[in-house]
Amino acid sequence: MKGPFTVAAAMALLASVSGCGSDETVAPAGPVAAGPALVLRVSDVPQWTPVSAEVATVDQAQALARIAGILTSLSVAEGDYVRKGQVIGRIVDSSLGYQSGAYAAQAAAARAQAAQASAELARTKFLFDNGVYSQARLDQAQAAASAAQAQVRAYEQQRASVAAVAGQGAVLAPATGKVLLADVPAGSAVAPGVVIATVTAGPVVLKLDLPESVAKAVHRGSAVAAIGIGDSGEVRGTVTRVYPSVVAGHVRADASIPGLGDRLIGQRVSARVESGRRAALQVPARYVTTRYGIDSVTVRTKGQRANVPVQTAPSDQPGEVEILSGVSPGDTLVPAR
Repeated sequence: MKGPFTVAAAMALLASVSGCGSDETVAPAGPVAAGPALVLRVSDVPQWTPVSAEVATVDQAQALARIAGILTSLSVAEGDYVRKGQVIGRIVDSSLGYQSGAYAAQAAAARAQAAQASAELARTKFLFDNGVYSQARLDQAQAAASAAQAQVRAYEQQRASVAAVAGQGAVLAPATGKVLLADVPAGSAVAPGVVIATVTAGPVVLKLDLPESVAKAVHRGSAVAAIGIGDSGEVRGTVTRVYPSVVAGHVRADASIPGLGDRLIGQRVSARVESGRRAALQVPARYVTTRYGIDSVTVRTKGQRANVPVQTAPSDQPGEVEILSGVSPGDTLVPAR
C-alpha cells in the first residue's frame, strides 16, 4: 500500500514544482462569472470645462444722486425689497431755497411794475381816444406793458425751475428688486452721479467666466453643472445667453439653474460647462472591482476569463464609470463574481 501512495505523492509534488517555475500568467479555464456579458462600445459624452461662476441677476440698476447737496435721509438698507419709482432717500441743497426766495422777490417786483405799466397803458389809451396822445405814444405804452408782463413770467419760470431742481433731490429706486448696496450714510455730502444704492434687476442667474479658447464651443442650451449652491450637491442647468464681447481674455455667459435663489447675490461657486463632445468607454459600476486600491474588470475571451487592471474616472451617468485605459472597444466584460 505504501508504494502507490508514494508514487502519487511524488507526481503531485513534481506537478506543483513545475507550476511554480513557469512564467505563464494566463488564468486557467473555468466557469465564467454569472451575469450578462457586455461588449464595450464607444459612446459620445459631453466635454466639460471648469469655469468660475457667480450668482447674480441679469442686470443691476443704480440709484444716482441727481443734484449736489446733503443726503438727509436714506430709508433702505442692504437686503430690502423696493419697487420701481419708490422714494428711498432725499438730498437737500440749502442754496436752492435762497435762489427760490430771490426769484420770488423779483417776480413780486415785476408784477408791481407790470401793474404800473398796465395803468399807464389805460391812461394813454384814454388820452389817445380823446386826441391828446399820438399813435406812437400809445404804441410805446403798449410795449412797456407787454415787457412788464413778460418780465413777470420770466421770474416765475425761474422760480419754478429752482423748485424742479429741488424736486430732483428725491432718490428713486430705478427698478423693482433687492437692494444690494446702500453704503452712503445719511448726512453725507454728495455730488451729481454718486451711487446712493444698487438694486437688482431681472431674474437671478449664474454668470460664467468662460475662457476665450472655449467660448466658441459654448452656445445657448449648453449644459452647466455647479457645486456649492444651496444644500444640495451638484445642480444642473443650461446656458441662456453668451455675451458677444471679450474682456481680459474671458467671455461672460448667463446660465439658468433651477432653484437658484437671491439670498447671496455675488456668491462665487465652482462650475463646469459643456464645451463639446468626446468619445468615451462607459460601463456599469458592477463590472468594475476594486481590490487594494486597484480597479479591475473581468474580460472574457474564448471561454476563459482574466482580471485586467484598468484606470477609471467618474461618469456623468448615474451608476456608471468611465474606463480610461486597460481595455479596448470590442472587449467583452462580465460582472465580477
